[in-house]
Amino acid sequence: MQAPFFQCDNLIKSYSNNLVVDGVSFSIQPGECLGVIGPNGAGKTTTLRMCLGLTMPDHGQVFAFGYKMPEDALEIKSRLGVVSQFDTLDPDFTCAENLRVYGGYFGIDNNTLSSRIPELLEFASLSQKADAKPSELSGGMKRRLSLARALINNPDLLLLDEPTTGLDPQARHLMWERLSQLVQNGKSILLTTHFMDEAERLCHRIIVLDHGKIIAEGTPRILLKDHLEPEVIEVFGSGAPELKNKFLSTFASRVEVTGESIYFYTSTANPILEELKSYPQLRVLHRPVNLEDLFLKLTGRQIREGA
Repeated sequence: MQAPFFQCDNLIKSYSNNLVVDGVSFSIQPGECLGVIGPNGAGKTTTLRMCLGLTMPDHGQVFAFGYKMPEDALEIKSRLGVVSQFDTLDPDFTCAENLRVYGGYFGIDNNTLSSRIPELLEFASLSQKADAKPSELSGGMKRRLSLARALINNPDLLLLDEPTTGLDPQARHLMWERLSQLVQNGKSILLTTHFMDEAERLCHRIIVLDHGKIIAEGTPRILLKDHLEPEVIEVFGSGAPELKNKFLSTFASRVEVTGESIYFYTSTANPILEELKSYPQLRVLHRPVNLEDLFLKLTGRQIREGA
């Protein structure tokens, strides 16, 4: 039987009698991007830390490349690249020096590093910043440098914990472009994110994690088909929530209200759109459902605190 490329079996972790991860199992195939989404406190970062051997599970196992964590941690980590949620670049080193020093941790010889570093800086669009220190870089540049550093050992699998948090739209799109390129080149990625468009754009499969459990799993298309109506009509403005109690809702499979907005989920949008013409003071947006709709349906609209 072929050893799993990367696999987690029934991971469980508690802190002070608080069950943070509750029986999480998944696998990743070569060349696949697996996304993990969920609200704050869902257990995403703890799961990632167990995958990296940074946190020991109370129960369950992690296998990678024919090895087992943590017994074979060095062998596994030599084939991993990691971009953490927070900046861990060394502020005293230039961009090129950050890559060189990190490459030394993997025992990569100087000749190999001398050829690999310019390639990675070019990949990260940082060739002109080779001699700049992290304090001279924008947020997007720092994230791209962190990605370049994670690639210094030519890893088989990248583990990315919310890699675009805090970036402006332009920087985020450039990061997406680089990650897509890596997947096209055969790299595997495990990605946690709060951006649903990021998950939909990059991931072959998605896991929805909530209260430490996997509550849904599949390709973006299958998840939307299995859990949601195909269309949604968003109505904004004063008085919009009152429409929930009118006969409009009879044309919708599901109606949600939040603040001054109402959402009609339906497979027959035209009758609702016709009726809404009688309310010209309201703003109306008709669109197909997306992963954000799925996320909110499965995990709720309430804001949660926690990591």
